[in-house]
Amino acid sequence: MGETEHHHHHHPPPPPVAAPPVAPPNLALSRGPTWAPAEQLHQLQYCIHSNPSWPQALLLAFQHYIVNLGTTVLIASTIVPRMGGDHGDKARVIQVLLFMSGINTLLQTLIGSRLPTVMGASFAYILPVLSIINDYTDEAFASEHDRFVRGMRTIQGSMIVASFLNIIIGYGRAWGELTRLFTPIVVVPVVCLVGLGLFARGFPLLGNCVEIGLPMLILLIISQQYMKRIHSRAHLILERFALLLCIGIVWAFAAILTVSGAYNNVKTATKQSCRTDRSFLMSTAPWIKIPYPFQWGTPIFRASHVFGMLGAALVSSAESTGTFFAAARLSGATAPPAHVLSRSIGLQGVGMLLEGLFGSLVGTTASVENVGLLGLTHIGSRRVVQISTAFMIFFSIFGKFGAFFASIPLPIFAAIYCILLGIVAASGITFIQFANSNSMRNIYVLGVSLFLGLSIPQYFTMNTTYDGHGPVRTNAGWFNDILNTIFSSPATVAIIVGTVLDNTLEAKHVDDRGVPWWKPFQHSKGDVRTEEFYSYPLRFNEYIPTRFL
Repeated sequence: MGETEHHHHHHPPPPPVAAPPVAPPNLALSRGPTWAPAEQLHQLQYCIHSNPSWPQALLLAFQHYIVNLGTTVLIASTIVPRMGGDHGDKARVIQVLLFMSGINTLLQTLIGSRLPTVMGASFAYILPVLSIINDYTDEAFASEHDRFVRGMRTIQGSMIVASFLNIIIGYGRAWGELTRLFTPIVVVPVVCLVGLGLFARGFPLLGNCVEIGLPMLILLIISQQYMKRIHSRAHLILERFALLLCIGIVWAFAAILTVSGAYNNVKTATKQSCRTDRSFLMSTAPWIKIPYPFQWGTPIFRASHVFGMLGAALVSSAESTGTFFAAARLSGATAPPAHVLSRSIGLQGVGMLLEGLFGSLVGTTASVENVGLLGLTHIGSRRVVQISTAFMIFFSIFGKFGAFFASIPLPIFAAIYCILLGIVAASGITFIQFANSNSMRNIYVLGVSLFLGLSIPQYFTMNTTYDGHGPVRTNAGWFNDILNTIFSSPATVAIIVGTVLDNTLEAKHVDDRGVPWWKPFQHSKGDVRTEEFYSYPLRFNEYIPTRFL
């Protein structure tokens, strides 16, 4: 009781020493153990700057490449046909997306966030891209291919202009200043919804072909979690590589079903999802093609389309920020400080500028599913992600080999996402340990941000037509694009709602909000470990003006 006496002088004196042993021990015996908050996860086999052996690192890197491939193929297959592109165009778009993924991931892991995050194609850009497509649907073109190329050039122009927004808010330190308003109470819903917000890419996508997706999901859970407990050798192999094994087995199963004619008399949609020969990528992909700037022609700049892209640029920053917190958690690092988030968003802007120049279909954002993979394999090594960029760049140049893996049926990826996105969402929940989870005010802020973060985007998606017209329908198209894009993103809504509520409702209850835990990680000198995880490689620091550090 000594401590209590020091702190609360105005309380009545504590009871005599003999009395307490009677009641409290019984109460205490009925309680389980309590865990102290841990700023780093300690159950990882390799954390952010420890490296597995080379053969293992190569296989793990290949696994990252495969997981990232799913989203890339999904986006290209959704959009390219609507733009009037054929299968050959789709193959080229996938190549550019992969190439830019590789370049951006390399940049981010070296001089950006320094976290093991793969930068993958982002869904945030789909609405602005659809509004560009709609502008060209009514115009007369010589061929569908011309319409496709015109669309690509407009996307390029919009991305080049919009990228400066991210460069400015990133390197101008504005984004970092915004993240200083975060507390664990804001981070929980944001990271949670970065994972949960993609629920439509889980079972709904898997359900397009249950006979492939469901076996994949069940096989992955059984082999990766239950079977690894059988033998210590099996433990290491299955925990790290079960994903690749399962993909191989189920893909082969899908190929057998395709060849045996199981899908000869089914609906076209089922054929698209289930057959292994429906993507037509193998036949149309070039053997060797190096993506180069302005490959679709000169960019077309149209003011009305730039605004939609600006919305998407903001959304991808918000989602990346949530993903970076999850990545830091799952790679055993401490939370990323404000200056690191600033420079990574700035670099994302630079990446977007490059994508605009190279003619990518959409911009990139930190890939959520790859962060889930860190948690699944218990390997948060940065080097593994850097090696995976070599796979991306290699397969994007040698198109035929890349097309081979890109023809994995999408329900297989959906089954993987069911698990990976869940891990990311759960890693978000762990941030609550730094705040008081018994405070009613915290429960209110958490509840409202979580619910609105799922509910508002759901309203926007349900009321968005097939060609991308959202519920905001004023006469100003650019205004609609911005609002529809921003509010269709769960993580962005959570950031807005959470930050506002947390900083205005009884904000002076600093301890309840977890600020004392959080403060040290906001400043570059606040915590010793920040330097260890986030400093630049080699002696890069000496060449940079200090105001950027």
